[in-house]
Amino acid sequence: MKRPKSKTPQPVSILKKSTNFTGRKKEIPLSSSPSRVQTLPVKKIFRPISPDIIVIYGFHAVVATLTAKKRQILDLYVTQNTLPRIIEIANARGIDPKIVEVKNLSAHLGEEAVHQGFLIEARPLPDADVADIETLTGVILVLDQITDPHNVGAIVRTACAYGVDALIVTQRHSPNFSGVLAKIASGGLEHLLIVNVTNLARALEDLHARGYLIVGLDSQGTELISEIKLSKPLALVFGSEDRGLRRLTRENCDAMARLHLPGPIQSLNVSNACAAVLSQINLRLDKSCPEAP
Repeated sequence: MKRPKSKTPQPVSILKKSTNFTGRKKEIPLSSSPSRVQTLPVKKIFRPISPDIIVIYGFHAVVATLTAKKRQILDLYVTQNTLPRIIEIANARGIDPKIVEVKNLSAHLGEEAVHQGFLIEARPLPDADVADIETLTGVILVLDQITDPHNVGAIVRTACAYGVDALIVTQRHSPNFSGVLAKIASGGLEHLLIVNVTNLARALEDLHARGYLIVGLDSQGTELISEIKLSKPLALVFGSEDRGLRRLTRENCDAMARLHLPGPIQSLNVSNACAAVLSQINLRLDKSCPEAP
């Protein structure tokens, strides 16, 4: 009696079947399955962070950067959904947007960043000096070591809204004019002259020599900003919320003023204080306000 032939075990296939457009089935390796496709790491999509790369995100900030034509733009990143909102502006600048996913932008900028699906990598604006300030409205702002990018970004936006001629900041103890600051400024960085100085006291002396009236703002100021005698050109100086104006900064001010605050809290966030001061100054600096000799 013959024994039945034993079946040789067949190797388990590591292939799966897929159907092509003809209905015929073919086998493809599992490693080619879409679920296994790896996307490029975020660091290979965007440029690494460095001092010569400015990151600008958010719709209004990106549009202002494109239309102002003041920066060298390296790349514009958008999502598939946001591309239609900016394609014409990008084409006008001769820029081809790069399509990325929302998760790539969020991973690069941080989950808390409100990028709205827009990101630009650009070069910094050229350095400016006090001598580059043009007297148009006759008002400039000076920040004495204000480090919070949210506050400085809000001040930049407010300054643009009120037509301030320039913003002077210190090179040390100031935030980077990029990222969240640029987002909060909402395009203001492209329209406001930013002057970085190494020695603020010396810069104030330079302003004095150019005829500026320099008024420091402090909650303990001796005069109300609504009553102080004003002249143009005018420099308004704001200090940090924790330390206020430094001694040498105070010594280079012609007057120290404060806001009238009738409520129980006698201080404001510095960006809010700046907006309130500019609002009052704007009402007073009209034709009746004399020019400084």
